Amino acid sequence: MAGEGSSKKETVNPKAIIHQRFGDKARYNIEEVQDNSSNGCPGLVIPQKGPCLYRCNLELPEFSIVSDVFKRKKDAMQSAAEKALEKLSDPPVEDASDQLVSRLSYLFSNEFYSICHPLSGHIRAALQRAGSLNGFVPISVMPIFDSKISNLCKSIKPETDSKPLEVMSIIRDASTRLSEPVLVSNEFMSLKRTTPYPPEVLESIEVDFDQKTYVNVLRIPYLVEKVVEPLTLDVSANTYYMDAIARELGAADASMVSLSRCIGKSSSETRLYSHAPNSYKWNKEDFEDKSYLNARASYLSGQDVYGDAILATIGYLWKSCDLFLEDVYPRTYYRLLMNKVPTGIYKLSREAVLAAELPPKFGTRSNWRGLFPRDILCTFCRQHRLPEPVFSLIVTKDAPEETSRCEVKIFSKSQNLILHCYPRESFKKQSDAIQNACSRILSLLNDYFKKLNMPREGLTLTPCRNGLDLDFYPEHISKELNLFSLVCKNLLAIDDDTKQSNGVDDIPSYNIQGPDSEVFASNGCIVCVCYSAFLVNEGEKELLEKNDEFEFELGTEAVIPELEVVVGQMGVGQSARFKAKLPSLELIFAANGDPARVSSLLSSRGCSLEYSTTLLRVTEPLEDRMEKALFSPSLSKQRVNYAVQHIKESGATFLVDFGCGSGSLLDSLLDYPTSLESIIGVDISVKALARAAKTLHSKLSTNSTNPVQSSRLKSALLLDGSITTFDSRLYDCDIGTCLEVIEHMPEDQATQFGNVVLSSFCPKILIVSTPNYEYNVILQKSTTQTQEDDEDKNSAKPCKFRNFDHKFEWTREQFQVWASDLAGKHNYSVGFSGVGGAEGVEPGFASQIAVFKRGFELTEGGDLAVVPYDVVWDWRSTDE
Repeated sequence: MAGEGSSKKETVNPKAIIHQRFGDKARYNIEEVQDNSSNGCPGLVIPQKGPCLYRCNLELPEFSIVSDVFKRKKDAMQSAAEKALEKLSDPPVEDASDQLVSRLSYLFSNEFYSICHPLSGHIRAALQRAGSLNGFVPISVMPIFDSKISNLCKSIKPETDSKPLEVMSIIRDASTRLSEPVLVSNEFMSLKRTTPYPPEVLESIEVDFDQKTYVNVLRIPYLVEKVVEPLTLDVSANTYYMDAIARELGAADASMVSLSRCIGKSSSETRLYSHAPNSYKWNKEDFEDKSYLNARASYLSGQDVYGDAILATIGYLWKSCDLFLEDVYPRTYYRLLMNKVPTGIYKLSREAVLAAELPPKFGTRSNWRGLFPRDILCTFCRQHRLPEPVFSLIVTKDAPEETSRCEVKIFSKSQNLILHCYPRESFKKQSDAIQNACSRILSLLNDYFKKLNMPREGLTLTPCRNGLDLDFYPEHISKELNLFSLVCKNLLAIDDDTKQSNGVDDIPSYNIQGPDSEVFASNGCIVCVCYSAFLVNEGEKELLEKNDEFEFELGTEAVIPELEVVVGQMGVGQSARFKAKLPSLELIFAANGDPARVSSLLSSRGCSLEYSTTLLRVTEPLEDRMEKALFSPSLSKQRVNYAVQHIKESGATFLVDFGCGSGSLLDSLLDYPTSLESIIGVDISVKALARAAKTLHSKLSTNSTNPVQSSRLKSALLLDGSITTFDSRLYDCDIGTCLEVIEHMPEDQATQFGNVVLSSFCPKILIVSTPNYEYNVILQKSTTQTQEDDEDKNSAKPCKFRNFDHKFEWTREQFQVWASDLAGKHNYSVGFSGVGGAEGVEPGFASQIAVFKRGFELTEGGDLAVVPYDVVWDWRSTDE
């Protein structure tokens, strides 16, 4: 019998009534409303501070209605539904409680038994249960496998969405009102049709008692220190698979098993099964003791799971009456975990768990591989049951050209603001503005996940601001996110002390094999490699991951550092083997499907990760392709020749390359006879400096390899630091070079560099080159246009920058104004020239160059104690 007061009908909310009447034909369109009540200037929009306001437009087949303005979206939707009901002249539809009774009656009818439906599969399987359980269907499966029952229960009591025990109670009470008797078992929380099915229905069940069916599943213990354990379940046709799961969980029968929503793809039957409390026998509060909370299962499902859990892919589908099942391995579990963090989502999209890394910034379609930042961000929100991100484009038309910025907001389920990104950087393409904003958010989320692995006292949850363009309120994120620190201790953890930052010693040792094709990759090139990753221990090997064609852009940190360093030294067709730092166990198990073998190797000491890779092909960056199409020798070679000529004429012995990158200029200089005795390169990219160290070291370590420079050069030094910060080791050099560097920094930082280098470093000569923006029209016409270019070829829009990473590109006038102002301010003279093109011929040189010459003698040696740069590589001649 139903409990006291159970016959009292709950009030059905207006939105539920509209849904019952119109179904999917009722469309709710939410509009964000700006509160400009304090704005007295027509046409001027003042950004609203505080919570957003919302208005809802409800479209019905017969008419549409607009709600009042509310702080919450759900209130606006209910208001629109209420107004629509007032306008409708027909009486309300049938009460949800009555509909639930009708639905249950249909589920136990002969007609429903004969169709292929997930719930009818459970009913047929229940008829194979032995003893007193024969025919009983667990109430817990009904709202899971029949969406109509689930929606009706929510209409009756909306808060039941997160309370499965109350859903079961609603269904049990509704079953007592059925006209055709259904037996309700309070002990087992199950339902059974009291009248037998017709013989022809029962005869349709054909069971082969000799055929055995097994499926691999995982046990996820609630104690985090216990490992995830593979199991095998017997789910033969003469058994009910829910009973097999119940036995593994120590439950009395299937009715005591709680099911989660689908995990991963919504079309999947991958679910978590756990021991459910029985509200009629147990004290729910006693059972749900936090000490029994299963952090791993709760994090995966987004629901509170207590006690041990079973992760399985098994169930009945719509189009087949047979039981669907797939094996679940530890690899499945760890990939499900990875798919909930931004870096993991990117790795899985590249199908390169052990090789790929989420790039720190977005480029363009030509160089970004894998899911785009926006797709990754949307996937992240879906995985954490958050609303879709809200994108707002701000278009500026008063500039020389139309540009766009993108603001992004992420809200919690209760519409609390979690994150607001409002970057100031503008883009000519709206898609680039969106992708760059999403990339910035992903970087923040990655940093936040890493902090979750810190001790609680080191984790700050107060609002933070990153670069004045992003506000973050992590306390509003779903509580499941806070379980990450217990579940994925090593998935994103990075030990700053073990990063590759110590130069040559941290470069992986490798042996390049194969003939030298003289086709090498440089930063910006798209390289394609094949690779295999092995777990190695005392001669034993286990393949973890293999990829026959894997593309990435060199220099964008889109792969592990070791792979990027090695590929940067290889020629097309060459192969190499190298060892890398052992990754986290989560990543190893996510890549490999044989946990027993991997665990055996990992249990022994001395285990390491070994890669073998072959460089298949190299595609040069667009900038290089443009330059090579017009210039011979290449523009970069012409810049080196220009610098060498000035070195020879000046008799310089001490050179500093500001922004040396991977050392292409320094490497090229060693091939010319000059007076140089000491060279220093400085850059902010440790990875680029590591590549430069490897190249220079191999060239300088043996005199016979470079007889031109080996007899004169005495020292070479690579330093990690910002060229806008003074370091006394670079003071008073004979000549400084800064070739194609300043355009990679914001314009104000380029001016800051000019001020610092001329006032503090004080080189005798400084050579600065940068692209001439006016020349781009010639360069871009010289290369094959992409489809994107073809769409814009008839437009009057200005040319694109030569490289996606360029923050600006100056015209000749802009560059000369910048250089002349600096020279006059710091007592330098400046002359202008260039390479690529001819002087006096429009539109000038492809690379414009300014040569600064010091107009004063230094009287003091400067502060020699200022050495903020870190030494990455230090080479001394054996003669020294």
